[in-house]
Amino acid sequence: MAVLLHRLGHSAYRHRKLVLGIWLFVLAALITCVSVFGGKLDDRFAVPGTESQRALDSLSRTLPEVSGAGAQIVFTAPKGHRVTDAAYAATIARTVTEARKAPQVSGVVDPLTSGAVSADRTTAIVQVQYPVQNAQVSASSVDAIENAAKAAERDGLRTSVGGSVYSSKGVHVGPSEIIGVAVALLVLVVTFGSLLVAGMALLPALIGVAVGLAGLLALAPAVSISSTAVTLALMLGLAVGIDYVLFILSRHRQQLARGTDPRESIALATGTAGSAVVFAGTTVIIALAALSVIGIPFLTTMGLGAAGAVLIAVLAAITLVPAVAGFAGSRLAPKPGSRAARRAADADSHAGSGSGSGSGSGSGSEGTTGRVPMGTRWTKWVIAKPLLTVLAVAGVLVTLALPAMDMRLALPDNGSAPHASTERRSYDTISDKFGPGFNGPLLVLAETKDGTAATSAQAGELVAQKLRTLKNVRVVLAPQPTSDPAQSVITVLPTSGPDSVGTGRLVRDIREAAPGLRETTGASVAVTGTTAVNIDVSNRLSDSLLPFVGIVVGLSLLLLMIVFRSLVIPVKAAVGFLLSVGASLGLVVAVFQWGWLADVLDVPHSGPVVSFLPIILIGVLFGLAMDYEVFLVSGMREEWAHTGRARQSVVDGARHSVRVVTAAALIMFTVFAGFFPLDDSLIKPIAFALAVGVAIDAFAVRMTLVPAVLALAGRGAWWLPAWLDRILPDLDIEGTSLQKAPSTDQNQNLNQKEPQSVS
Repeated sequence: MAVLLHRLGHSAYRHRKLVLGIWLFVLAALITCVSVFGGKLDDRFAVPGTESQRALDSLSRTLPEVSGAGAQIVFTAPKGHRVTDAAYAATIARTVTEARKAPQVSGVVDPLTSGAVSADRTTAIVQVQYPVQNAQVSASSVDAIENAAKAAERDGLRTSVGGSVYSSKGVHVGPSEIIGVAVALLVLVVTFGSLLVAGMALLPALIGVAVGLAGLLALAPAVSISSTAVTLALMLGLAVGIDYVLFILSRHRQQLARGTDPRESIALATGTAGSAVVFAGTTVIIALAALSVIGIPFLTTMGLGAAGAVLIAVLAAITLVPAVAGFAGSRLAPKPGSRAARRAADADSHAGSGSGSGSGSGSGSEGTTGRVPMGTRWTKWVIAKPLLTVLAVAGVLVTLALPAMDMRLALPDNGSAPHASTERRSYDTISDKFGPGFNGPLLVLAETKDGTAATSAQAGELVAQKLRTLKNVRVVLAPQPTSDPAQSVITVLPTSGPDSVGTGRLVRDIREAAPGLRETTGASVAVTGTTAVNIDVSNRLSDSLLPFVGIVVGLSLLLLMIVFRSLVIPVKAAVGFLLSVGASLGLVVAVFQWGWLADVLDVPHSGPVVSFLPIILIGVLFGLAMDYEVFLVSGMREEWAHTGRARQSVVDGARHSVRVVTAAALIMFTVFAGFFPLDDSLIKPIAFALAVGVAIDAFAVRMTLVPAVLALAGRGAWWLPAWLDRILPDLDIEGTSLQKAPSTDQNQNLNQKEPQSVS
């Protein structure tokens, strides 16, 4: 791999105008496709093969207004008045008439017909029905409903609009995201000591993000792509794109400071650091693509979309970075006397002393300037008492992970929306006046075999009577016929909210009672509706969590065993990864489920964790953990191979990799954290989980726990049975083949005048 990437770096440097032109052409073509053929994003949560989805698909043909999206206009009378007063009743009737005129609306049910008037007569609900799912409801239709509701406020009523037409808001690039990128640029400036280099590092990453995002949006007309999938692709593309460029450019600048020719330097950086980038990116892609095996379409598109963004980021790093380096030439070299130049000099002097007899085990760490690098100081402190370090870090992470044992999974609803939003006000008012179950009704489809309308109606009434006897049922409405004479639909209002344990238990109780209902009534029963579908999604994701963790951990053990030819390092990495995931999920549960620091962090609602968050976190964090593991441990392994001194190789190998990994982790943290302020109930917890997960894994696990464990293991850390070493393939992530057989291109006359280094 290293030799191939080395050649690619040479080629991209030499044909830099062509490479840049291809990327810009692809970007322009994709933007044109989006503008001309761009389709609408689809935020439906569907679970093919489940009872709820089969019944919902059937109702979409026989009674689409029940299976489609819905809106709720909530009216509240002023204090001391009732909505049944003549003046307010007339206003509500006028609003119903206006709502019927809204585009796409198939039906509007007034409160007198549905009985949706609170017991104290202060609140009433108008139900608006659509024959299509919420993804197909136009913004103009929702605006028309909201305008009709606002008109009623002129007569003194308080109004709010909610319902399933409100969902994830999707991609929104605002000040917080821009601040995140600005902080990433600042970190790059500090890391490289040059605004020019930082800007050139950001350019390939931004082009890669733009291509990945435009490519995903261009597929919207042909593939169902959710707004959350696009936002996740943007988030990941930015984070890993900047990080991957950082890894390659930092190696390139280090080699330029040693006097390496710019063309050969970027080729070597692409062959060495680029190999680690390809390895890390591949692990992220595999983990995200594996989400497709769960069998949930929206999660499949989310995983594949994010994997595509990471793939584009890898391609940009190994092609665009060498091309951009070709335009800059030697101007990317550190200025003489700068910190970067001194670090390179220290590395050279250390390499010279480290490869010798091995005397003076600690002398090589200070280099020629006498200044001990940050990575060396930190690692020495960590391994001074390695057992204490391991116990302390593991103890803290296990403590942080304890709340995860109480984790409940569900899909967010309007109760997770910001307090000031109209859908949240509607949700809270309905819960207060009608009960939380009114926000999450269940639809029970009763179907007889070859029955007449009369037989179906009779069976439906018998089913309704049985359902009223179940625990956690507040109201069961009369059966409603469909266009199929053999069907009837029964609406069940639970006593608990849509994301509560009680509602999930009620769905299970109805399904367990289905065989008995079929025997006594002659009708087969299926529970469906938005609430039931969301429960089925969460259950399938919960059931898939442990197998997915097993696949990811097993993959990490195999890949790291191949890379580092060791048994201890893969086991240590897998355990560290599990600690990172556990601590991150524990913090998510504490903040989003228990409500700790919710006011401080502006979390609008405490409740179950977003059902697909754990799997997304595991997939993304796995790739990032492997990324940092490779960059840190490869330097230590190289030192071990040169000197044979186990403990000192841990210190010396971390000299410069700690600095680069620190910068990479800070960049990734700020990019993810930049999405946290979004008022989106899906994106906010994901951004929080990824931000804290990266911070924990990079600083607590990779830069603290890893050196301590390697120091404890000593020489045993690098042991691998000979028979296993023979059968494992050699991926050459560290570019050993390049060191053994330098490219003949290094000795060729480039016949190209390079720009001079800036001073």
